[in-house]
Amino acid sequence: MPLRFCRLAPKLTSRRPTTTTTTSTSPSDVPIPNHFRCPISLDLMKDPVTLPTGITYDRRSIETWLEAGNLTCPLTNQLLPLPLVADGGLIPNHTIRRMIQEWCVAHRSHGIERIPTPKTPITSIQVAETLSEISAALLRGDGPRCSDLVAKLKTWSNESERNRRCISSNGAAARVVSEVFKEFPSEQGLSVLAGMLPLSEEARKLLSSTESLNSIVSVMRNGNLSGRLHAVLMVKEIAAADTEQAAQIAATDGLIESIVRLVKEPFSPQATKASLVAAYYLVSSDEKVASRFAEIGFVTVLLDMLVDAQKNLCEKGLVVIDGVLNSEIGREKASSHALTVPLLVKKMFRVSDITTEFAVSAIWKLCKNQKNNVGREKCLKEAMQFGAFQKLLLLLQVGCSDNTKEKASELLRMLNGLKGTEECIETSDFKQLKRSF
Repeated sequence: MPLRFCRLAPKLTSRRPTTTTTTSTSPSDVPIPNHFRCPISLDLMKDPVTLPTGITYDRRSIETWLEAGNLTCPLTNQLLPLPLVADGGLIPNHTIRRMIQEWCVAHRSHGIERIPTPKTPITSIQVAETLSEISAALLRGDGPRCSDLVAKLKTWSNESERNRRCISSNGAAARVVSEVFKEFPSEQGLSVLAGMLPLSEEARKLLSSTESLNSIVSVMRNGNLSGRLHAVLMVKEIAAADTEQAAQIAATDGLIESIVRLVKEPFSPQATKASLVAAYYLVSSDEKVASRFAEIGFVTVLLDMLVDAQKNLCEKGLVVIDGVLNSEIGREKASSHALTVPLLVKKMFRVSDITTEFAVSAIWKLCKNQKNNVGREKCLKEAMQFGAFQKLLLLLQVGCSDNTKEKASELLRMLNGLKGTEECIETSDFKQLKRSF
C-alpha cells in the first residue's frame, strides 16, 4: 500500500511581542587589562610607580613591601639600591597612569570612576630643608614665616599617610615644631605634632613649659573641634610619659576643667577617649589631683557617661572612677550619688574583664575606705540590694586576677553580715520562691 504524505496545517499560536532587556554591568564585571593591574595586589593601579628594574607597581603596595624590610623587586627578585628603599625614591609612571585614566573614562557607563591624579610624595630632603628654614626663621623671631612653613608641613601631612611618616621619621621634626608652638602657638602646630605621635622627650619637655601648656589649654577652651582634639592628645602624651610631670601639668590653670568639659560635652569618640586617658594619668599622679577632679563634679560626669557607654568608653570611664576614688573627696562625692553603686554592680559583668576588675576595685574602695561609718554602711546596703553579693560569688567561681579575688573576698566578708537583712532588688519579684539567693 503506497504511503501518502499529507501536509499538516501549521498550528496557529498567539505570538507575544518580544521585548529586549538590558542588563546593567557592575564595575566588577568589567575585565581590567593585565598591564593596569599591580603585580602585588592584582588590583587596578591608582598611583603607578616604576622601580629601577623596570617593573611598575601601585605605590601603596610597593611601599608596604619595602617598609616590611624587603630589599628586592617582588617580580624579578633583583636587589634594589639602598637609597631607594630608605627614601622611597620611586619614579611615577605618568604614561601608565594616563592610560588607566583614559580607560576609566571609556568605561564610565559601567560605573567605573576615573582615578584622580596623585600628588608626588615628599622626600626626606624636602622635610629637612623645610625644618632648617623653620629653625632659621625662629632664630630671627619671624613669626609669620614660621607659621607659613608649619602650614606647609600640615598640608604635606594631610595629603597622605606616607608624608606623615616621612615627616615623623626626621628626628628633629617634633622638637622644631614644638619650639615654634612655644614661641608662636597655633592650632596648625598642634595638628602637625598630632601626626608625629609618639613625641620625642625633647618635644614633650618643650610642650610641658608654662607657655606651651597655657596655649594648649586656650585651644582646648576656644579652639575648633580638630584643635581641641589635638590639644587633648598633647596633654595625654605629656601626662603618660612621666607621673611627676603629670602632677606638675595638672596645676596649669584651667587644664582639669577643660578635660572635664570635653568628657561632659563630647564631640567625637576620639576626643572623649583621649580626655579619659589623660584624666586617668592625671588622677593617678597625685591624690590632690584626684581631689580636684572630684571637687568640680567629675564623678557625676563619669557616671552619666557610663549609663549607656560602649565597651571602650565604659572601660576607660571605670578606670578613671577608680582613680578618683583614691581621694577622700572622690569617695564622698561617689557615695552620695544615687547611681554610683547600682552602676558599678551592673558593670561588674557583661562588659569585659577590665570593667569587672575596676568595678570591684571601686566598690571595695567605697565600702572599705570610708571614714564615715554611715557612708560605709550605706554603700554596703546598696551593694547588697543591687546584687553585689551574688555577683561576687559568681566572680570567684569563674575566676579572676589575684588582686580582684582578694578584694572580692573581703567585700563578701563585709556583705555577709547584711545577708538576710537586705533584699536584693533584682530578685524582689520572686518572693514566693523558696530559694536562697
